[in-house]
Amino acid sequence: QVQLVESGGGLVQAGGSLGLSCAASGSIFSIYAMGWYRQAPGKQRELVARIPSGGSSNYADSVKGRFTISRDNAKNTAYMQMNSLKPEDTAVYYCNEDIRVRRSARVNVYWGQGTQVTVSS
Repeated sequence: QVQLVESGGGLVQAGGSLGLSCAASGSIFSIYAMGWYRQAPGKQRELVARIPSGGSSNYADSVKGRFTISRDNAKNTAYMQMNSLKPEDTAVYYCNEDIRVRRSARVNVYWGQGTQVTVSS
C-alpha cells in the first residue's frame, strides 16, 4: 500500500508564507510526476503546480512567481513553498503523485488526505 502524508497547512495573514510537504511511503518502485492541487469551497479542484521526474515544472497562472514546487527523490517527498499568499489562495491543498509500486506494475495516481490553507485579509 502507498500512502501520501501531507503537512504544513495552517492560517496565515495575506502577504505571508507557508510551506507544504507530501511524503510518500509504502511499496514504491518509482515516482514520476508530483503535483499539488487545491479545492476552494464551492469550486472544482484545480492544478496548482506539477513537477515531473525530469524537466521543467509548471504552475497555474494564478500562482506563478509566488509558489515554488520542488522534490526530494531520496525522501520520496514533494514540497511547495507558498509566498505572498492572498485570501484567494484559501483552499484545501492535495498532493498527487504518479507511482509505480513494482517494475511490472502500471503507474497509478495517488492522493494525499488534504491540508487546509487559510489566508486572512
